[in-house]
Amino acid sequence: MLLTRRIDQRLPDFRPVFEEAADEYELPADLLAALAYQESHWDPLARSPTGVRGMMMLTQRTAQELGIEDRLDPEQSIRGGARYLRQMHERLDADIPEPDRTYLALASYNIGRGHLLDARRLARELDRDPDRWADMREVLPLLTEERYYRDLRFGYARGYQPVYYVQRIRNYRAVIRPVFVGDEVAADGPTPSILSRLLSD
Repeated sequence: MLLTRRIDQRLPDFRPVFEEAADEYELPADLLAALAYQESHWDPLARSPTGVRGMMMLTQRTAQELGIEDRLDPEQSIRGGARYLRQMHERLDADIPEPDRTYLALASYNIGRGHLLDARRLARELDRDPDRWADMREVLPLLTEERYYRDLRFGYARGYQPVYYVQRIRNYRAVIRPVFVGDEVAADGPTPSILSRLLSD
């Protein structure tokens, strides 16, 4: 039960920073915590072979653009990740309803804004709704197929990744949420089978 152990052992150290960043960037604290868990399992020293590092796994370029001096400093990383997610959210059309707008912003955080814009264009061409996550989670994986990506500006992308990414964050958030909002029932919670997998992850 790795997630529940880390909620007990790691999250208390970072909860105040998540809450402060949530207030500053007008985002739910439990969403930021779930995003960070997806990215690094709340490990401030996390790194990947592609060069992303820190709690929110920011690239060097993104960190520089956000004014972050040390990606391995958890407070800087959390605040930077929150700011970046807020930017992704604000650059989407304001009339996209929630929670779809948040899911699209998370997908953009993962795959990059350019590929998300490509997928939104492709959705329109396929007569799907680019503002609905239910449609976009079916369109994004098409970015792996040449017949779809060859005419798009940013080309090939592993479009299945943001689909899994968003779903896992939603599932993690449902488990983490009571820490921030009490024991109310999570409306966006995982199914029992997904929950059992999460708790053993």
